[in-house]
Amino acid sequence: MSKHEHAHEVQSTIDEIVGAMSSKGWRITDQRKSLAALFAGTDGYQSPKDVYEHMRQKYPGVSFDTVYRNLRLLSEMGVLEQIYLNDGLKFRARCQTHHHHHLICLRCEKTIPFEFCPMKQVPGLPDDFQIVNHRFEVLGYCGDCSQAAESGSEESAD
Repeated sequence: MSKHEHAHEVQSTIDEIVGAMSSKGWRITDQRKSLAALFAGTDGYQSPKDVYEHMRQKYPGVSFDTVYRNLRLLSEMGVLEQIYLNDGLKFRARCQTHHHHHLICLRCEKTIPFEFCPMKQVPGLPDDFQIVNHRFEVLGYCGDCSQAAESGSEESAD
């Protein structure tokens, strides 16, 4: 991906997050723009504590409760994805490109997209159930972390 494409993707993600806030009647403050920019510029998952530490560098008066509440609300709006990993709940910006799912490394938290969608293969779903969204994630260890574990290395893969 070129620098221009990456910059466009980051701006598009910021616009989506800010747009979702605005559509819910939220005031678009500098803090909320910074929160959107953090997720737009980060590929991996962020814990509420990570987000809080990032936000309080620029906004020392921000409370952890405020950050956490915003993360949960953004997740409910569908612009952030959430997952429970080994060390608790984490969030990331929702992928915008096209419908796909992820392999997620439990060690380094790298996410690898894949195109197959199991929803097309699920038998016996009730005809009267209206599905509005679904998620399918496969948890395991990426190639780097598998090799590190086999070699006995405790270094974290990047």
